[in-house]
Amino acid sequence: MKSPHLTAEQAAKALGISLPTLYAYVSRGLIRSEAAAGVNRSRRYRAEDVRALQQRKDLRRNPAKAVEGALHWGQPVLESAITLIADGRLFYRGHEVVSLTAKRTIEEVAALIWTGDFAATGRLFGPQPAISQRCLALRKYISDIPTVEAFHILVSIASADDISACDLRAEAVAQTGARILRLVSGFAAGERANGKRVAQALQSAWTPLKAKAAQLIDAALILCADHELNVSSFAARCIASAGSTPYAVVAGGLAALQGVKHGRTTERIEALLQEARMPLGMRRVMAAHLRRGDKIPGFGHPLYPDGDPRGRELLRLVAEMFPRSSAVSFAAAATEEASTLIGERPTIDFALVIAAKALGLPPGGAITLFAIGRTVGWIGHAIEQYQRDRMIRPRARYVGALPQW
Repeated sequence: MKSPHLTAEQAAKALGISLPTLYAYVSRGLIRSEAAAGVNRSRRYRAEDVRALQQRKDLRRNPAKAVEGALHWGQPVLESAITLIADGRLFYRGHEVVSLTAKRTIEEVAALIWTGDFAATGRLFGPQPAISQRCLALRKYISDIPTVEAFHILVSIASADDISACDLRAEAVAQTGARILRLVSGFAAGERANGKRVAQALQSAWTPLKAKAAQLIDAALILCADHELNVSSFAARCIASAGSTPYAVVAGGLAALQGVKHGRTTERIEALLQEARMPLGMRRVMAAHLRRGDKIPGFGHPLYPDGDPRGRELLRLVAEMFPRSSAVSFAAAATEEASTLIGERPTIDFALVIAAKALGLPPGGAITLFAIGRTVGWIGHAIEQYQRDRMIRPRARYVGALPQW
């Protein structure tokens, strides 16, 4: 695992500058530094700040190449007031996400992301509108389809019955978002959803004998609600920029989420745990992955060199609520072996699989949690993009055969 810090010599070499220039950058606040452990009074410098300066230099030297790199974990390409990732921590509109899991529901976090105000929860999630007859009838035809694929069909059908969704003003979109969130969570919960909050409905359907599980489900949904411009949220913004309705935005987000490099990572993690069969088998299975040249899914995140705070918090909650669950033993064994073998820590994807296992959900439960939670973020990005009223339309740099004039 790469260190989050560099020595002065390493930082200066990476930037192609002298040590005095490095110190000048520090004094101007461009690079953060802190005292290193030891007695020689040396300092260490934040690697992420050095990388950010490198990218800015690349942009000045070769704008076209720098813009291309921005599409892959590079420089920010869009402005957003929803999510901040900084210093290994995650914030929604200035509120640290880990702290939100202790005192807020997914409905309250949705209100925060969509309107900036927790107090909007009441007006957004008041009396529930009736689900259309077509959506009700659809249940029996798609009940045997994996839940996330069923969500995709469901929102496409529901769109035709919700003409109010064509109103793209911010408040109207937030109201539509509340209906969509209830629609998908209600489908997952079935008849037990009537009149309940999202997490309570899911708990009643999935683990009726474990009332405390509602808190864990709420936490999982909140931790998944948004994560800046991940591929599904970027897809959602592109769709919103074309003036499509929030239903189309969520359908597009669901399509991207089903990719094996995004939400379906959870299915590869489920397969890893099944292959191990028991906690003591984790080292054998992980070693086999590495010998084949395969990555170990669910460990290591480019934006969190010190570990994904979402995964860390969700695993903590699972261990706290279900200390005797075999899922906790699997999590501990896998975390230890991944740290030893590849020096990486668990991501939110891994933690979702462990949470689903502790809750006794069937295969696919983890990505279902992911999809319901991330619906909140997709709607939030749609609201921002509608307000911007500008279509996302980048240019391509042509590299094919030249025309014959």
